[in-house]
Amino acid sequence: MPRPTSFGKDTGLQIRMAVTLFLLGAVYVALGAVLFLFLKSAVLMIVILGGLAALQFFTSDKLALAAMGARVVTPQEAPQLHAMIDRLCVQADLPKPQVAIANTRMPNAFALGRSPKKATVCATTGIMELLTPAELEGVMAHELTHVANRDVAIMTVASFFATIAAYIVQFGFFFGGGSSSDDDDNPSFLVLFLVSIVVYFVSFLLIQALSRYREFAADRGAALITGRPSALSSALYKISSGMGQIPQKDLRSASELNAFFIFPTSIGGLFATHPPMEKRIEALSRLEAQLQGQRV
Repeated sequence: MPRPTSFGKDTGLQIRMAVTLFLLGAVYVALGAVLFLFLKSAVLMIVILGGLAALQFFTSDKLALAAMGARVVTPQEAPQLHAMIDRLCVQADLPKPQVAIANTRMPNAFALGRSPKKATVCATTGIMELLTPAELEGVMAHELTHVANRDVAIMTVASFFATIAAYIVQFGFFFGGGSSSDDDDNPSFLVLFLVSIVVYFVSFLLIQALSRYREFAADRGAALITGRPSALSSALYKISSGMGQIPQKDLRSASELNAFFIFPTSIGGLFATHPPMEKRIEALSRLEAQLQGQRV
């Protein structure tokens, strides 16, 4: 039996995840302090923030699958996809995640879950129809690498920080409107609004930076698991072309999961969740050359 592929830990990714969590934790403490000043109750603040964090961490995967219209499928319902995941998990020495399919023309795939043992990988019907088996294998190996690197869990936690900040920004007017300018015990609305804005943008930028790097790491892991970087490159080209055939309203409706998709529904410079496709393909081409050199 062939020995499982070991692609090791990506030190750069591990450092970025740790720094991201540390900085997000710092701004989250600032948010908690502001919320405490409004609520005037540490217990209530902990209950609210703790409850929201638990809800996000334990249910975000189910909510994301529901948002995509995806459902978990059995080996009897999707034998070829399950067989592919079985092979890749053996090769990558990973526990098998749940396998889901989203019934949409949009060619995409994503991974969710708080740990390798509680993960789900999902492919859309669009990507399964568009790609060859070798190309689809590269895509699913990419998603399994996200699971192996545990960056899916980090992104879930990171997204929670940004979500809470966004809620405070949205409802800050209500909090501010209820406070008196003569009440020295409450911070002004301006303080709440500014802190929330800063926290949101810091969270957003950190998530974008981590998201872009983790895509390179997952591409590399997929290439090493399958031994065919060119298959993943070909898949990215086809997905990019296929995205152009999807109505913009459908792409916008799925944009909240952009950071989790193998290919984003929209492309945009500074605020892009993924590195440019050209840079991803260049990195895969270099890896292809290295692998071919090792085979000689």
